[in-house]
Amino acid sequence: MIEKANGFPEKPSLRPQDPRFSSGPCKKYPGWDISHLNLTQLGRSHRAKQPKQRLSDAISRSHQLLKLPADWKLAIVPGSDTGAFEIAMWSMLGARAVDALVWDSFSSDWANDLGTLGLSELNVYSAEYGDLPDLSQINSDNDVVMVYNGTTSGVRVPNLDWLDTDRDGLVLCDATSAAFAMPIDFSKLDVVTWSWQKVLGSEGAHGMLALSPKAVERLESYTPPRALPKIFQLTKKQKLVEGIFSGATINTPSMLAVEDLHAALDWADRIGGVESLWQRTNQNFDIIDQWVQRTPWVGWLAIAPDTCSPTSMCLKIIDPEFNQLENNEQQQAINLMLSWLTEENCALDIANYRSAPAGFRIWGGATVETADLIALTPWIDWAFANFKQQNNKVT
Repeated sequence: MIEKANGFPEKPSLRPQDPRFSSGPCKKYPGWDISHLNLTQLGRSHRAKQPKQRLSDAISRSHQLLKLPADWKLAIVPGSDTGAFEIAMWSMLGARAVDALVWDSFSSDWANDLGTLGLSELNVYSAEYGDLPDLSQINSDNDVVMVYNGTTSGVRVPNLDWLDTDRDGLVLCDATSAAFAMPIDFSKLDVVTWSWQKVLGSEGAHGMLALSPKAVERLESYTPPRALPKIFQLTKKQKLVEGIFSGATINTPSMLAVEDLHAALDWADRIGGVESLWQRTNQNFDIIDQWVQRTPWVGWLAIAPDTCSPTSMCLKIIDPEFNQLENNEQQQAINLMLSWLTEENCALDIANYRSAPAGFRIWGGATVETADLIALTPWIDWAFANFKQQNNKVT
C-alpha cells in the first residue's frame, strides 16, 4: 500500500462502477432500468384476467428457471421469505417432532418461533457463527427446519447427503439466499422458500413458497392445533386451494414488483438460465476468496472451506491488534471503515449483520458484476490501512 506524504495510504485509482453490495435487498441486474418494465397492468385489479395471467406467468417462469420438480407446487405469498416460511411452519408443523438447525440469526428466529407453536417435541441443534451444527443428530422420523445458506453467517450446507431421500418427516428449507445461486437437490426437501429481492435482485415484500407432493399431503391431512391467520391459509375443507398456486394470490400483490420480477427473469433467460446464474455467483466468490487468501488481515467467518457462502460472503478480521480490542471497539472500527468506504462511494451496505461478529458481509450473487468486486477489494485494504495507522497513532 503506497503512502502519501501525510502518512495516509494512497487511494486506489479504480472504483466499482456500482458500489451496491447489499445482502438484501440486493443489486439490480446489469442494465436494469425502470423504463424497461411493462406497466400496462398497474392500476388494475390483480383478479382481472391479464394481471392474474402475469402473476401465473411469474410462478411458472420461476418454477422453470429454478428447475423445480414437475410435480411441485409454487405460490406467490405475502411477507417476503419470512412470510413464506412462517406460513409453512404454522400450517404444517405439529404432526411430528421437529428438529431445528440453527447457525445464523434467521435460523435462530425460526427456532424461537417454533417455541411458540405448542409443539409436542422440539429439538434445537445449534452452532456458533462460522460453523454448522452436527447434522448427524437429525432424526429421519422428525420434521426438519433449516436454512440452506446462513445469510448472516456466510455458512451454507455443502450438500444434502445427510438427509435420507425416503425419510418420513418433512424438510422445510429457507433458501432465500441460495435459490438461483447454487444447485439444490430438491429430492431431499419438501418445502423451499425464497424472496424476489435476493439473488434475482428484484423487489421485496413478496415470498415464494414451493411444496413437494409430500408437503401437499401434509397440508391436506393435518389440521394444526392453532388458529391460522387468513394470509397463512393454504387449504379449504382439507383441500389445497389450487388457485393460490396459479396466480390467485392470498392478498393483493404489487403489480409493479411483479413486473420487476418478470424483467429479472427475462435477464436470467437472456444470459443462459440458472446455470449462468450459478456461474456468475461462483466467479464472484472466487474473486473474494483469492483476495482473502493473499490478505493476511482478513479471513472467512466460515470455518470449513466447503461451507463458505458464495452469496452472503461474511468476513472476519484476523489481525492480532484488531482482535485485542473489545467487541464494541471492534464494531466501532468496522463502522469507521465503512463510513470511509461510503464517503468514497466504493462500497454500500457491506456491514456485518447486527448480531454477527464484527466484520464485512459482501453480496456475491449473480446480479453483481465481477469487475466491481475486483475493484472493491483494494478499497477495503485502503480502509483497513487507514484504520491501522489511526489506531497506532492513538495507542
